[in-house]
Amino acid sequence: MQKQAVVFKGQDGIAVPVENRLKFIAVRFNVIDLDNRLFDTVTEIRRAITEHLASSGRAITSH
Repeated sequence: MQKQAVVFKGQDGIAVPVENRLKFIAVRFNVIDLDNRLFDTVTEIRRAITEHLASSGRAITSH
């Protein structure tokens, strides 16, 4: 696993490998609540971003 940028629905972050998982580092304030959470895949990170934005009532833009 390597460090990688995650840009999804207009929200930026970085996925950093930690013991065979990915730690999400939020770059945008809209997803700061997901900062430092661990995920198994980038797909899980994207799903969490979608769910977080939907639950917070924020508009979801497609990129």
